[in-house]
Amino acid sequence: MEANTRGTGRLPAAFLTPGSSSFLDFLAEHKPELVPGRRGLPEGAVVEAPHGTTIVAAVFDGGVVIAGDRRATMGNVIAQRDIEKVFPADEYSAVGIAGTAGLAVEMVRLFQLELEHYEKIEGATLSLEGKANRLTSMIRGNLGMAMQGLAVVPMFAGYDLDLGRGRIFSYDVTGGRSEERGFAATGSGSVFARGSMKKLYRDDLTAEQASTLVVQALYDAADDDSATGGPDLARKIFPIVSLITEDGFRRLTEPEVSRIAISITDQRLAHPNGPQAPLL
Repeated sequence: MEANTRGTGRLPAAFLTPGSSSFLDFLAEHKPELVPGRRGLPEGAVVEAPHGTTIVAAVFDGGVVIAGDRRATMGNVIAQRDIEKVFPADEYSAVGIAGTAGLAVEMVRLFQLELEHYEKIEGATLSLEGKANRLTSMIRGNLGMAMQGLAVVPMFAGYDLDLGRGRIFSYDVTGGRSEERGFAATGSGSVFARGSMKKLYRDDLTAEQASTLVVQALYDAADDDSATGGPDLARKIFPIVSLITEDGFRRLTEPEVSRIAISITDQRLAHPNGPQAPLL
């Protein structure tokens, strides 16, 4: 399918044949071996691969925030301390990855191409619901690898231009999709992160408060889950926090995130368990 750079210089027929606006469908038809889920493992193979862990998200008044810790593990070993797990999907959406890191990053890049390809072919942007559905198909296509222990379980969040609010979608390894209300977490530390957000979340959060909320949740997840990394003040490694509003995607700068993380860490010296929610 490679472009012919010699002779006539014309593109192969595959590039000129009318078809689906899905780049994934195009790739599956003409170069199926490049689709991540089509690759198999040798029978009986045991693969040790770095895994990303905890992703959290929360809706606030005017948008949505999505964040991830920076640790990747391989068994009981820390494989990487500064991995990036939150990526822009397009101008108004983002994906956070949990699961097998290499496959997850490849899936995100393919998803970015899928959305860009659709926009170029159709001359319009997919709705947020449509983007979430496209990601469903990609995760389902990876089911074979997931059954061999190489699962990818992303979280998708974005600003719905039609509804004028932020939305969060979570998935399981089969591609099953559900829309989360208010806040969500996925990955090995998700149980602890979700419990933290359940006690602190409010409907009227500002963008700054929501950013603080997700960093608090990641701190609590790291406190109880060894695969989740908390703020590393010595190495200056902090969570990735991204906001999506009607103005588009914006990743918080390192000084902005470090200010939040250092403030939380300082407060935890006096109150190790974090903010206390009222009993009633």
